Amino acid sequence: MNKRVLVKFSGEALAGENGYGIDTKILEYIAHEIKELVDNNVEVGIVIGGGNIVRGVTAAADGVIKRTSGDYMGMLATVVNGIAMQEALEHIGVSARLQTAIKMEQIAEPYIVRRAKRHLEKGRVVIFSAGTGNPFFTTDTAATLRASEVEATILIKATKVDGVYDKDPAKFEDAVKLDTISYDEALKDHIKVMDDTAIALAKDNGLPIVVANMNKKGNLLNIINGDYSQCSVVK
Repeated sequence: MNKRVLVKFSGEALAGENGYGIDTKILEYIAHEIKELVDNNVEVGIVIGGGNIVRGVTAAADGVIKRTSGDYMGMLATVVNGIAMQEALEHIGVSARLQTAIKMEQIAEPYIVRRAKRHLEKGRVVIFSAGTGNPFFTTDTAATLRASEVEATILIKATKVDGVYDKDPAKFEDAVKLDTISYDEALKDHIKVMDDTAIALAKDNGLPIVVANMNKKGNLLNIINGDYSQCSVVK
């Protein structure tokens, strides 16, 4: 059983069918899935993207906003999502702490790895926001970095699909699910599990990446217990 894990959610996942903003029904669903892990004595860290509010690359696409500023806007969007996630967890009785890579003491703790580990040891869910605190890095890379720093045993990327396919399953009926992929294969073939920087960092630290469908109830706990039948693993 994996005792300490980090779960990465995309910001778009929180938006639901609206495509933007935060759908509180989805937020509540995720909170209950995380609670199930906590109730089974799993230490949980969370990283959430900010794409439901603003994406740095998109904001800077036409040159009006510089890429660095666009990325900082994206980091702030992840903080908004982090606050929402903290509230949703505490609403159902789960103790949570929000830590940010950019100091904003009025609403969150600054990210300190020793403090994060201590919170995890005490059974608190730690939400890591504001990416790495640096532009030009994605929240995928931030998730891999934080998972490595707090010594998580696996990184779960919670998506809308049940794993990685050799081609888009929404477009091709003959798409084949890849149960296991090596880090090198993911990098060589540019399989969009995570960005290349995140995969390379995971490889350097021997951190398995599990790609799973967040919409399958109980799927996170199944993975924690070693059932990888409904997901893909990069290792």
